[in-house]
Amino acid sequence: MASFCSSFMINLAFLFLMLGNGNATLYTNFYSSSCPKLLHTVKYTVESAISKETRMGASLLRLFFHDCFVNGCDGSILLDDTSNFTGEKNAGPNKNSARGFEVIDKIKSAVEQVCPGVVSCADILAIAARDSVVILGGPAWDVKLGRRDARTASQSAANNGIPRPTSNLNQLISRFNALGLSTKDLVALSGGHTIGQARCTTFRDHIYNDTNIDSSFARLRQSRCPRTSGSGDNNLAPLDLATPTYFDNHYFNNLIHKKGLIHSDQQLYNGGSTDSLVRTYTISPATFFADFAAAMIKMGDITPLTGSRGEIRKNCRRPN
Repeated sequence: MASFCSSFMINLAFLFLMLGNGNATLYTNFYSSSCPKLLHTVKYTVESAISKETRMGASLLRLFFHDCFVNGCDGSILLDDTSNFTGEKNAGPNKNSARGFEVIDKIKSAVEQVCPGVVSCADILAIAARDSVVILGGPAWDVKLGRRDARTASQSAANNGIPRPTSNLNQLISRFNALGLSTKDLVALSGGHTIGQARCTTFRDHIYNDTNIDSSFARLRQSRCPRTSGSGDNNLAPLDLATPTYFDNHYFNNLIHKKGLIHSDQQLYNGGSTDSLVRTYTISPATFFADFAAAMIKMGDITPLTGSRGEIRKNCRRPN
């Protein structure tokens, strides 16, 4: 009887957390009863998308990053513009750049088939980011869940909240610190650029005007990225020169050899406080993997909507 009462009180306390004042903690087993097929369903759809286009793994990871850095991990980046608000998709860091929305739509549709009205788009995005990293050879981690979806989005917040490719080291550290992320988290999460590609417009200044860049690497990238703005803006180059479709630590090797594609990336190895950590990740991929996984969990905790706040969207592109 005592055991039953104890168990009852624990469950009651958990229920209060989930339905109470909206400050509930996220849990890795949040959907274990309400949607037991969730993780399998998401993984299957992500695997299918990456098998068709390897770059999609990097795009889904980037979507999660850009979501969390704007008013927390609330799925706001997924919202289309409405008559009531201008969303984040057309903000400077996302316009003609953020992608993978159709994949999230497919995942949401598949999840709705197995457990309708239960799983948030914000949680789907968090799981898809993890699965993308694992599928491309990176570390695994248990994703904390229980987020709810924002009913609105903010283009101005996206313009101001997402770190710019022209940022210097102090600006990067300051922005990450403001969100509760450490300098180590900054360097580890930047390692996500070991996969994916960037548009000419994001690295043009670096390859033509910066001095902390290998000259032969600069010339290589200049061949597909003309100096004149507006010419070749959308031409792509891999963020990781060595293994652009595999999640590993070669990104940091690139930095040491001054072959970081983006100015803000190369700032991590430019005679500053983060140089030693870059060297550590170059020597020890296991350390990078562990720190990256820990930083992803930490980033996923940035001001989520929980409890009675937000909603569970039926369609990730619009509020209910």
